[in-house]
Amino acid sequence: GLEKKVFKSKVGEKVSLPCCHEIPSSENLQNYRVYWQKNTTEVVLAYAEGKRISTRNRYDNKTEMNTSSLTLLISAVEILDTGPYQCVVQHRRPSQNQVVVCDETLTLYVTADFSKPNVTAEVSAKTCESTEMVVRCSSYGGFPKPRIFGAFNNESVVWNASWMSESSFSPYNVIGELRLNVTKEDIITCSIEYPGLAKSTSLLLSK
Repeated sequence: GLEKKVFKSKVGEKVSLPCCHEIPSSENLQNYRVYWQKNTTEVVLAYAEGKRISTRNRYDNKTEMNTSSLTLLISAVEILDTGPYQCVVQHRRPSQNQVVVCDETLTLYVTADFSKPNVTAEVSAKTCESTEMVVRCSSYGGFPKPRIFGAFNNESVVWNASWMSESSFSPYNVIGELRLNVTKEDIITCSIEYPGLAKSTSLLLSK
């Protein structure tokens, strides 16, 4: 069908991706060729004549395949493993050419947890009525790019935010900054939100 099969995993976990075909118990893997590939170009793992073919790539030591269900197991998942995977199964019958039994794409999304937001405040100016403060909120090492939002005494505020990431498949660091006038005991809250999770930290600001 056209409905996308989506699988989610966290960095460091083990994930299993199902193939579109299982080899019946009456049959033998030797009559099949099985290719697991990523982005339709990169071979993750391949079997021919019942034996695993070395792919000599980063997947060699972190993948295995169940030889009857053809499920792909990836251990110690990395952000880089995000993307579309395809299981291609070919069947060899004695009198015929190779027949492609199935070929289906599924998508793996890998997330990484952000650190609990760290909120700090420093005084930038003081008058009798109020104290101006610069508040910073930072969170590190997560994926994908997070949303950062905040509340000042339960009113929402917009952080002046910057995101840093070394490449499109590297963890993100986020830093938000705000200037606030504190007139009594006020509370600032910073929240980081990314797929499946939100983390918040609050700080009490006194004039």
